[in-house]
Amino acid sequence: MPPRHAVPAARPLHLLALAATLFAAGCSKQPEQAPPPPEVSVVTAVPQAVPLTRQLVGRLSPYRTADVRARVPGILQKRLYEEGTDVSTDQALFQIDPAPLEAASARARAALLSARAVQLNAHAAAERARSLAPQKFVSKADLDAAEAAERSAQAAVAQAQADVTTAQIDLGYARVRSPINGRAGKQRVTEGALVGSGDVTLLTTVDQIDPLYINLSISSGDLDALREEQSAGALNLSQTQDVTVRVLKADGRPYRHVARLDFAAMDVDPSSGSVSLRAILPNPERELLPGAFVSVETDLGSRASAFLIPQQAVQRDKDGAFVMVATPDNVVARKDVAVEPRAVNGHWVITSGIEPNDKVIALGLQSARAGDKVVAKPFQAPNVARAAGQPQPDDARRPAGSQAQN
Repeated sequence: MPPRHAVPAARPLHLLALAATLFAAGCSKQPEQAPPPPEVSVVTAVPQAVPLTRQLVGRLSPYRTADVRARVPGILQKRLYEEGTDVSTDQALFQIDPAPLEAASARARAALLSARAVQLNAHAAAERARSLAPQKFVSKADLDAAEAAERSAQAAVAQAQADVTTAQIDLGYARVRSPINGRAGKQRVTEGALVGSGDVTLLTTVDQIDPLYINLSISSGDLDALREEQSAGALNLSQTQDVTVRVLKADGRPYRHVARLDFAAMDVDPSSGSVSLRAILPNPERELLPGAFVSVETDLGSRASAFLIPQQAVQRDKDGAFVMVATPDNVVARKDVAVEPRAVNGHWVITSGIEPNDKVIALGLQSARAGDKVVAKPFQAPNVARAAGQPQPDDARRPAGSQAQN
């Protein structure tokens, strides 16, 4: 029977030593350290006076509109202007057949000559009666009759003269002229048509489109709120003639000329609950046309104390617009704010909700949660143009309260 091999006694000792080494190594690890607070860029809220503007929708209308009508009856012979072109005051636009009017003028002149002849005879007879009356060669009744005939003849001459003037005026109306400077529209009646017979026939329309009127309206409730804020000292509303109106083109760029308000109604339209406004807009290039709807920005005055906060700092959720601020202890806090629906040089206008010297977080919002610690650094404008306060093309078109893009 072969001898049994003895189990080495050193193997259990090696396993125990390895386990002890691993245990010691595990006990020597240091606990993980918490990450440092995230960095955020903040803007110091400084109250300042900002323009008080409202975006409204208006409709353009001519400054003056004149209906060109036939003022005498006759056959329309000719159109004397190009449709859709500018015409000047007293420029001839249409020709009505003048022949009947010339004949009427000739009859009136002949009647005037006849009346003058009768008046000369009546005057001579009256003179003879007056010269013979002192010698009692004519009676008092004959003298009175002669003088009455003289006066009647004078009146007939005056009437005949008036008839001549009327005939000349009617003859002048045969050439229909523009009453104002403006742009003449299309011809309403064709040549050969009888016009002005029993009715004042409309021939065309002339519109003065430089300047133009902008017809606007503002909610009576909004207007009352503005007046209450003015009474409280929060607003300074301009006088009607000092309110400026800027027309915005379809791409958001302002029209080159600025309008001014010239009329504000003193009553509220019961059908719409709004107050009518009207502005005068220069249009020397005739670029804008009557009848078009336009978006406008009206400068109604200034807000005495508001905050301009970068657009990316303002967020919105189901509860409304809000900003995140860094407290003096560098802890993030939420503040609900009231935002005007407009942008000024890349900033939203905050009217309430924050206090002077609040540190509003403009960048780093994705890592700034309410109650967290942060490291606050001054905000740097993203480009030179915005830092210099120059308006950006897209500022006015970004909706108020849009989510910040970081």
